[in-house]
Amino acid sequence: MIARRALLAAALGAVATPLHAATLPAIRVGLLRFGTVSWEIEVIRRHGFDAAAVAIEPVQFATSQATQTALQAGRVDMVVLDWLWVSRQRSEGADWTFVPFSTATGGLVAPAGSPVRELPDLKGRRLGVAGSPLDKSWLILRAYAKERFGFDPDRATERSFGAPSLLLEEAKLGRLDAMLNFWPFAAKAEAIGMRTVLPVEDAVRGLGIDAKVPFIGYVFSQGWAERNPAALAGFLAAAGKARDVLATSDAEWETLMPLTGAANQAELEHLRAHYRRGIPRAWGPAEQRAAARLYGILAKIGGPTLVGSANAIAPGTFWPAASL
Repeated sequence: MIARRALLAAALGAVATPLHAATLPAIRVGLLRFGTVSWEIEVIRRHGFDAAAVAIEPVQFATSQATQTALQAGRVDMVVLDWLWVSRQRSEGADWTFVPFSTATGGLVAPAGSPVRELPDLKGRRLGVAGSPLDKSWLILRAYAKERFGFDPDRATERSFGAPSLLLEEAKLGRLDAMLNFWPFAAKAEAIGMRTVLPVEDAVRGLGIDAKVPFIGYVFSQGWAERNPAALAGFLAAAGKARDVLATSDAEWETLMPLTGAANQAELEHLRAHYRRGIPRAWGPAEQRAAARLYGILAKIGGPTLVGSANAIAPGTFWPAASL
């Protein structure tokens, strides 16, 4: 336990300061202390993937909303957000743009003894939903349930919204028949024997969208990117190398374990598997057309509250120089 705490302290200490001398082009990256972005940053630091190209300065925040606010206030140059937010902001005059980070989403998960085995089993059941009524996974689940099974979980369930960690605890205590949770918490639920009833990515495919769409990505100002091409290119190259290591090295995950928040080996293995499945393998015209189709589905069910007045993805939402 002492050794593990020491490793965690070392990792978090590294996230508090620039990764090396700022004689190189610099980039300030906003991240959550135990979030998946911090995992990649730690791999970059340990392997020195940034040493020749860019000085990365991680800046920690307590919530995703805080990272978003910091980006808009100019306190950081880059954070991880979803492209729906980017598109809405661009349609309202902002110049944020997006590079894929992960296709991982989450899933509908049920305790082992729950009667929920298929999506229609949700009718009349207690359902916890991570995030807000405008969360992408929730809107996708609603759209899929309507199209495939003819019911809307928003009306057919005793649904409640909450923090992902709280929902996991409620499910453990038997207070929920199922939960729609983000992938790290779905992974932890699987590690203790809960069942994934429906991965969100399967629901996306069920809506006729075959290409894998990244749901979250690195978001930054187009103007900043045009002024700092070396910093952006250096960071994205370093992040790509870190992702390759995490995709292939189980030993790397053992070293990273304190920063993942995994309570045991089973949790680590499930987190690793979910993360790896979410690594974007392609990002080109097919994936961007798929994102446009998904936008239409989400806009229809989420309405102006989600997307504003725009009826299509705003031009420039996806950084044109990014490819995989």
